[in-house]
Amino acid sequence: MLQLISAEYLYKHHPGASEGELTQTRSAMVNTNTLAELAEQLDLGSYLYLGKGIARGGGRSLKSLLANAFEALLGAIFLDAGYDAAYHYYLNRYRSLPEPAQDENFKGRLQQVAQERFGQTPVYDSEGAKVGSKREYTSVVFAGAEPLGTGHGSTKQEAEQEAARAALESLVGALKPATAIKPPRSRARRGSRQPRRTSKSEPAPVEPLPESPVPVSVLPSDDAAPQIAEPPPSRQFGELE
Repeated sequence: MLQLISAEYLYKHHPGASEGELTQTRSAMVNTNTLAELAEQLDLGSYLYLGKGIARGGGRSLKSLLANAFEALLGAIFLDAGYDAAYHYYLNRYRSLPEPAQDENFKGRLQQVAQERFGQTPVYDSEGAKVGSKREYTSVVFAGAEPLGTGHGSTKQEAEQEAARAALESLVGALKPATAIKPPRSRARRGSRQPRRTSKSEPAPVEPLPESPVPVSVLPSDDAAPQIAEPPPSRQFGELE
């Protein structure tokens, strides 16, 4: 459901964006940190059924569990009230975040860079091997025939993130945390500014009055501004307010 909501939003509100821009915006909307923060606002951790071990170990504040719980809540809203309710509920909750969540999804950022530079989506080749009593994974990321980076980790996902991070460092240098981008609210355009006077001593030009003055009551206000046209509503889904 979250994939569908984010896809429709990007299709309706970013029709001219590049693949890299779409990837960055989508990652900001659905990354684990964002979803966990939305779950914390609702105190979803208090309602999770957990085993005694994970509950004692702080499972109710674990970001991955909180993110999954919020996705489950969104699915329940869809089943109970329909797609439009789930669509608007998610976007309204996301916009209510006091600060943008930090997105440390190196795979998403690498996908953006690879699409812009090579026109290809990165592919990961991962293998696991048992080291002592633990299992360790090694991942190599490609965008074409040449490897871009290698990573290691205790899980396949962790190894792929490390490979993406190494690839980003080789492609763009030192990494800075990427800030999640909120979907912007539509705003009205401001009226055109009056031309500046070139000199304090120079009087502003006075325009001659028309022969048949128009009554003041029907003159347009200086504060009136045209509104940006909202994108046409989807045939199947409601229009975002």
